[in-house]
Amino acid sequence: MADTRFQILSLDGGGIRGLFSAAVLAAIEEDLATRVVDHFDLLVGTSTGGIIALGLASGMRPREIVDFYLSAGPRIFGDPWGLRWFQHWIRRKYSQHPLREALQNCFEHKTLGECTTRVVIPSYSLGDDDVYLFRTPHHERLRRDWRVPLWKVALATSAAPTFFPCSRDVDKLRLIDGGVWANNPTMVGIVEAHVTLAVPLNAIAVFSIGTTNALNGRRPSLDSGGKLPWVARYDAVDVIMRGQSLGVNNQASLLLGKDGVERWDPTVPAGAFSLDGADRVEDLIGKAAHYSRIHMHRFKELFTSHRATAYEPHYR
Repeated sequence: MADTRFQILSLDGGGIRGLFSAAVLAAIEEDLATRVVDHFDLLVGTSTGGIIALGLASGMRPREIVDFYLSAGPRIFGDPWGLRWFQHWIRRKYSQHPLREALQNCFEHKTLGECTTRVVIPSYSLGDDDVYLFRTPHHERLRRDWRVPLWKVALATSAAPTFFPCSRDVDKLRLIDGGVWANNPTMVGIVEAHVTLAVPLNAIAVFSIGTTNALNGRRPSLDSGGKLPWVARYDAVDVIMRGQSLGVNNQASLLLGKDGVERWDPTVPAGAFSLDGADRVEDLIGKAAHYSRIHMHRFKELFTSHRATAYEPHYR
């Protein structure tokens, strides 16, 4: 009987916390002696998850991506004088140059058209005030993005507002982090599979990986607070991002059924990991090792029996 199942790997945004996602995938490969990408027909990733998705689709193994985060993270999120916190209130917290250089060294001259797996990467266009998707040429009408270098796609999806300046490397568009609308890109993947690729909903299964879920208490001052209480400790951003992710996961579960979506996103104490906390990389790897050890049987049961169908780009 033909395997009609269509599996999606969905990877959240979260800055340096993407190391958790990469380390989980590396543990899966090493424990089960398999290539993760061989089991997924579509990869969708936002921000740091987009970097991981592009790495996998271009032939990198998860362990190589872990090494990339360990070597590039301290340079990208460097704060040698301890002044970034103050600077962050006035302008972007970090220069784009270390991130740009790291991505160029990682992906070199590879383009979206050279990916060996279907990929969708969310970004957002400030100039047009509209969502923006980078997609491999997995459909006849997707005629443009295949020419874009992978490093430019990665830079656009990870240009987190206030942390990095917008990216203007693709057609001079003002592109920023796709996390402003799809930090958990699960629904992006489902829509792409169902609408663009005409996959029935009952054939879709999603493996969704978060970048840790902080257990935050909400201060009473937020109940009737103005701008300052909501902004001072980034509560507004945190509530919006968390609410968006929870909503997406609930919607996906309703569409595909509870067994159609497997999400790994461990709860951690408030403040345990931050988007730019490069000093906690060892703890992120440890969290990935512990969590994947407990849940590895779920991945094996749900996803390893399926082998992704061959992907042939319409354009190269």
